[in-house]
Order: sequence, then C-alpha cells, then structure tokens
Amino acid sequence: MDLTKASFWGYKRENGRIGVRNHVLILPVDDLSNAAAEAVANNIKGTLAIPHPYGRLQFGADLELHFHTLIGTGSNPNVAAVVVICIEDQWAKKVADAIAATGKPVAFFGIEQHGDHDTIMRASKKAKEFVQWASELRREERPIKDLWVSTKCGESDTTSGCGANPTVGNAFDKMYDHGVTMCFGETTELTGGEHLVAERCRTPEVRKKFQFMFDRYQAVVEAHKTSDLRDSQPTKGNIAGGLTTIEEKALGNIQKIGRKCLIDGVLDKHETPTGPGLWFLDSSSAAAEMVTLCGAAGYTVHFFPTGQGNVIGNPILPVIKLCANPRTVRTMSEHIDVDVSGMLRKEMSPDQAGDALLECMFRTANGRLTAAEALGHREFVLTRLYESA
Repeated sequence: MDLTKASFWGYKRENGRIGVRNHVLILPVDDLSNAAAEAVANNIKGTLAIPHPYGRLQFGADLELHFHTLIGTGSNPNVAAVVVICIEDQWAKKVADAIAATGKPVAFFGIEQHGDHDTIMRASKKAKEFVQWASELRREERPIKDLWVSTKCGESDTTSGCGANPTVGNAFDKMYDHGVTMCFGETTELTGGEHLVAERCRTPEVRKKFQFMFDRYQAVVEAHKTSDLRDSQPTKGNIAGGLTTIEEKALGNIQKIGRKCLIDGVLDKHETPTGPGLWFLDSSSAAAEMVTLCGAAGYTVHFFPTGQGNVIGNPILPVIKLCANPRTVRTMSEHIDVDVSGMLRKEMSPDQAGDALLECMFRTANGRLTAAEALGHREFVLTRLYESA
C-alpha cells in the first residue's frame, strides 16, 4: 500500500492534535465519585463515564501516575470535552485545569458539601451543553502523519509470532517513513529478547534509557525474592497455545516493531511522545493496563494482535483486533476485526496482511466502530506502583 498521499478524516482539537472519536467524557477522579459520574452519563445520552477503583490515599509517584493517567485520558484527542467529578474540589480542579490546558471545554464538580443529588444535577446540565456542542463538530481530511498508533498483543500463541504480530510489524514499517507516531511496550514480555530491542535503539541515549526501564523491571522481580515468572509469564493461555518459555513469547512479541523501524524514544509510564517515530512505553503486559496507558499518552488508534483470543476494548481508544489462528477466528469471530489466518495457509503474504490491517485502520479512523466498540468493551484499568497509605 502506497501511503504517500494517504489521509483520514478526523477531528482537529484546539491544541492541533487530531482525534478519530468525539467523546464527551464524565471523568471520576476517585472511586467515591463513580456513582455520580455514571448517573450523569445515564442522564445525558452521548456521554461516557469511565469508573475505576482508585484515587484515595495514594501518594508519591503512584499518585502522580494516577493524575497523569486521568489527565492524559481527558486530554486525548479522541475526547471532545470533559466533566470532572471528585469528592474534593481541589483534586477535581487539579485534573480539570490540566485538561483545560489543551484548550478543550472542561468543567469540574466536587461532591463534598453538595452531595450526590446536587452534584449530579449541576454536572448533568454542563454535560448536556458539552454533548450538544460536540455534536456539531465535523471531521476534516488529514494526512496519515497526524495519526498516533499504539500496539499490544494478548493471549499470544504460536500463530502470534508467525502471523498476527508480523502483520503489525509490516504495517509499522510502512507507516514509519510517513511521520506516524507509534508505540509498543509490555516490558515483561521482552524478557530474553531485550537485547534485540536494545540493538534497534536509534541512539546510545535511547538505548541507555530503554535498558534502565528493563533493568528496573528486573529489580522489581528480584525485590519480591523470585526469579520464577511461570505463574504469569507465559500465561496459562500462552502455554495452551504452544508457547513454552518467556523467551519464545518475547521473540514473537518483538515482531510487532517490524524490520526497519528504529526506536526513536523511550517513555516512562507518565510520559508522552515529543515527536514522530517509534516509541517504547514502559508498561505492564496486562492488556487493559497497557491500552489505558497508551490512551493517556495520547494515542488514538490501537492494534491488538491475539492468538488464543482476547476481548479487550477501551473507552476512548478504538482497539483493532487481528488474528492468524483459524480456530480463534472461527470460535471468536465477533471479536476479530482483521483475519490474517491466510498467512499460515500461504494464501496471504505478509505484505497483503499488513495492507489489510492498514485498510481497517483507515476505516476505523474514519468512524467505523471496532468489534470491541460495537460489543461495548470499555476496559479502563489504572496502573498502580504500590499500595495506598
């Protein structure tokens, strides 16, 4: 596929970023605000609440990551406007002010000294204004370089490293020279293949930062006095699918970054890319956590190759699932957006598979719902660094 003149239709936000969705978000800062946020979303059709279980008595780096994830989610260009709700005014204002710095409409409400009824009434009035305003926004044609595309694999098996993951790599290779901002991560799933990733880093500085992120993960494993990850890596699903070691899983995982892409930068969990190219995001291998961090980092489309089958979605980030396992495509067809099982039957070349994924990406960016969106999958999981106080 020639991407030289490729374009898509997206929403231009106040800060110049381009979104492919137009959500009005009802964002609870803490778990105590979930009920109010969901009530507002129930009152005002066309809005979206994203409840979560955290936000109380967190501190230090863990609290900062919490704020970053919520602020990044609200700031994502797939979001048109945000209503922030918190038990405390101060934290609601902190999140709202940071999102407002992007220029998008934001309002915040505290529950203390008001109660649920008054808060829900006031927030619903503002949400109604936002959703009517957002409904008049129109898409405009944009070049492919305005897309930010992230990737993560899930429930991998032997077909992942042979088919679905290389398909992502093929698509990434094709987009790399056209200024697309791309991302991969899953630090734990690079174990045994981390040296191959290090060799792809563009500069010694990038390589040093990547190695720091990987070594930090290793230190966490050692701090828990274990070097045995067999209960989590590979997962039971991975083993059932024929992967016997974390090294095998890592070699398949790395296929997603293609053959010619270089790693242009490394992001900690709370960081956002500063330019185009391929970025490594230090992140969990848990599907919902990783995709949530990608959304908070500003990515607007996500590639999710799966082998055994995974149902993951996200509230604001459309998740495109692709699969090369013919059994999974047959038994879980409602979850699969791109069938690349023809690669294993030699009926589809890697280049054709990559083009099929890119075609689905453009259709998704132009407004087509992914399988996960149509099925109502909105998994939103915050990454925690340590326990609350």
